[in-house]
Amino acid sequence: MTSQNKKRVLVIDDDPQLQELVRVLLANIGMDVVTAGTAAEAAQVLRHKPLPDMVLLDLMLPDVSGLELLRQMRAKAVFNDLPIIILSALADPEQIRDGLKMGADRYITKPYVAANLTKIVQEVLRTGRRNQA
Repeated sequence: MTSQNKKRVLVIDDDPQLQELVRVLLANIGMDVVTAGTAAEAAQVLRHKPLPDMVLLDLMLPDVSGLELLRQMRAKAVFNDLPIIILSALADPEQIRDGLKMGADRYITKPYVAANLTKIVQEVLRTGRRNQA
């Protein structure tokens, strides 16, 4: 598979070890992974083409909350078809409901099983967004 055929995933998380773990997991299933440790870094990536095929978003970022970044992204038409999966240690049912209501396509809590993460990523990339308005 050439890099032009690979799906590109943006991982937004301030934990470098988690970024690397997710990068390796997704690379093992043939994906290109771009990482950002802050909302500002993510905004830089998202300003340039090609856009990623998916975003994995942590909610606890050092500069802006992940929910706020999600809200900002969903407010822009260019991101309407971009699947966004929240990957967070915040497992409160209300937090999960809020994330899904604000436009996340899935919500995965940390810690997670690696096989489940890769399965969900592949499924969402195959089926597209499920919560489109």
